[in-house]
Amino acid sequence: MHPINISISKNVLRIRKDRKLSLDQAAELTGVSKAMLGQIERGETNPTITTLWKIANGLRVSFSSLLKDQSTPVTLIAKENVEALSENEGKYRVYPLFPFDPKKQFEIYALEIDPQCSHESEPHHEGVEEYLSVSEGTLELLIEDELFVVNEDSTIHFQADKPHTYRNSGNTTVKCMLTIHYPG
Repeated sequence: MHPINISISKNVLRIRKDRKLSLDQAAELTGVSKAMLGQIERGETNPTITTLWKIANGLRVSFSSLLKDQSTPVTLIAKENVEALSENEGKYRVYPLFPFDPKKQFEIYALEIDPQCSHESEPHHEGVEEYLSVSEGTLELLIEDELFVVNEDSTIHFQADKPHTYRNSGNTTVKCMLTIHYPG
């Protein structure tokens, strides 16, 4: 397994070239600077989750399409073997388990949110849905201005084309599985 920034660099470059976009055009579409896009494409930086979402939304691709390696017919994944993406000083961790597959129209992540941490997510494309199952702790999910409390062993589904924030106000780490479904 190689560092995740190498997969990201190859995928961002491939997507941009396939669409015949210049760095300037990609920067305009994504809201990510030309300099940062260049660093990402050269594998010189590990972009933040927020930056990756801006790229995914601007290029209208799934988040995990920026992360994926070559796939195999059968895949068994142990989370400890997956390199996490993190933000908020490492208090918000995303483990890309199954990248987007156009035939299936979904991707799956494991999330870990440490106590007193919150993460604001960019709105996704219209029609994108999230299915979030909490296995440990209590997650507060703010969708626009409405707060939903998702307790351990509970699941929530929502249209993800609105701003949403994942928050852990408790004293233990929240662990959950996130499935993002993209319209066909």
